[in-house]
Amino acid sequence: MKKNAMPDLGLIIIGDEILSGKRTDKHLPKFIELLSARGLQLAYAEYVGDSPERITQVLQRAFTSGHVLVSCGGIGATPDDHTRQCAAKALGVPLALHPQAKALIHERMRDTAQEQGVAFEPERHDNLHRLNMGTFPQGASIILNPYNKIPGFSCAGAGQGRVHFVPGFPVMAWPMMEAVLDDFCLHWGAAPARVEKSIIVFGAMEATLTPLMEAIEAAHAGVKVFSLPSVDHPQWGRHIELGVKGEPGLADQAYADLKDGLKAFKLEFGPEMVR
Repeated sequence: MKKNAMPDLGLIIIGDEILSGKRTDKHLPKFIELLSARGLQLAYAEYVGDSPERITQVLQRAFTSGHVLVSCGGIGATPDDHTRQCAAKALGVPLALHPQAKALIHERMRDTAQEQGVAFEPERHDNLHRLNMGTFPQGASIILNPYNKIPGFSCAGAGQGRVHFVPGFPVMAWPMMEAVLDDFCLHWGAAPARVEKSIIVFGAMEATLTPLMEAIEAAHAGVKVFSLPSVDHPQWGRHIELGVKGEPGLADQAYADLKDGLKAFKLEFGPEMVR
């Protein structure tokens, strides 16, 4: 990571069930919501199926990226769960039973046995198998799971990319995501406040407006100009939403210059929006 520079935040979502359509992904909108509540923004997201080769490739890139990512899914102990093994391979380290994870899994087993009114048998075959959920890449740290105590884990690569691994179940993943982001903010601080200002433009082509957009970005460092065309909007029909986003002071001046530049095109305008 660049010294004193906040790293990009990314999201990896793993599982054939998402790509096949059997389940609809809920992690992406929730993660964006959690980021927004902390003044943060998602840089990118990636979906990958239950292919060990592809998962390993995705994680190799993540560990060398210098970014901070959350990876959802595939950290269980069934045959279609490959994430723990792929993370170890991507890092070039062995899997090892994490002592704190072992203690937490035993605690969960003990709680379950008590709820069922049976003896706790840690050496029973199925209980020994459950310990696989605590085997993480050597050197990993754990992420506490407030739902059922089975932890996730975090690893950093040589390229200073850090990946936080959480389960695929939202009831477990989302509070773990929150804990990861709260720790992130403690270290890096919240991102600067951002504002988005735009105007609805009728009767223009994006290609015609592109030189103006490029000029605004070139003149206002730290501001992004965006163009969102629509052909069948229920209220405004065919139009372009043209705007800027960035820190409030910077965005305000860029937006004023954008509107001033639009005067030369003699276009019809709709409402203006601030988000």
